Amino acid sequence: MNLSAIANPKVTIVVVPRERFSYTRESLESIYEHTNYPFNLIYVDGNSPPHIKDYLTEQAQQKQFKLIRSDRYLSPNCARNMGLKQVTSQYVVFLDNDVVVTPGWLKPLVDCAQATEATVVSPLLCQGTPLHQEVHCAGGETGVKVETHRRRIIEKIYDQGRRVADVQPQLKQQQTGLAEFHCMLVCTEIFQQIGFLDEALLSTKEHVDLCMLVAEAGGTVYLEPKSLVTYVPGPPLEWTDLHYYMLRWSDRWELASLKHLRQKWNLTEDEYFQNRYNRLGSRRHMTIIHPFARKLSIGNFGFRVVSKILRLMDRIFNRLITSW
Repeated sequence: MNLSAIANPKVTIVVVPRERFSYTRESLESIYEHTNYPFNLIYVDGNSPPHIKDYLTEQAQQKQFKLIRSDRYLSPNCARNMGLKQVTSQYVVFLDNDVVVTPGWLKPLVDCAQATEATVVSPLLCQGTPLHQEVHCAGGETGVKVETHRRRIIEKIYDQGRRVADVQPQLKQQQTGLAEFHCMLVCTEIFQQIGFLDEALLSTKEHVDLCMLVAEAGGTVYLEPKSLVTYVPGPPLEWTDLHYYMLRWSDRWELASLKHLRQKWNLTEDEYFQNRYNRLGSRRHMTIIHPFARKLSIGNFGFRVVSKILRLMDRIFNRLITSW
């Protein structure tokens, strides 16, 4: 499937970096192997290491997709906007670079959008390996709950952690309140109403913001479980992933995103935000510090000592990395 063969496809797929680069090949190969519905592809490469850069350059020439290269690391919404500005088709599919799709995944999303006039359509989104076995998101809820003295954010994900085999038979095409940027189809004309994606949301809650904007503009979000994709989270698989991963989940980026979301929607700084402030750095600790501490330590006492040393190094590195 290539640009030269398709004059006016209804769909443009925009692939962007999520948190690492080492799953690029698996993700891109799955798109071309399992997508039999006409599409154009725009790939945004945000400062990937030389071997990934060379691979993408070769694939772009071979498959004739548009490759946009930046020599700096990009926040996801910044990368999405770079791709979105080049989209002329009726629909855009945002896809992270660590997502693997299944055969025939794209057509049900388009069919759902056309049948329901949905603004956003989400597939049944899975997580981790083995592929396509565990649910990450089967729709959900977003919005603002107005109470007497506060405005609280609503964010709820359905069926996360459940087995696909247990959930899928009961699911049907239905309106929902939440889609995630791992993979979502969006009717391109909505951006004429709401503008481009908010780049002040550097690392978290971008999907919540979009779904709320769509609802505010009178649009709808649908779940289409006939489409199945899986995102494969880290930890970073190669040393060349670490710098971007640490920046992507830096305290500075996450804290700035949460504060911007709160101010933008005039939300009360309640336990929702306090819990997230208290968990700053949890991804780095879980995927980098703890695994390294286990490898380097001997016994339980050794693990505690090594873990403390690595956490100290993380704090120092976290302060430096956003200024690089």
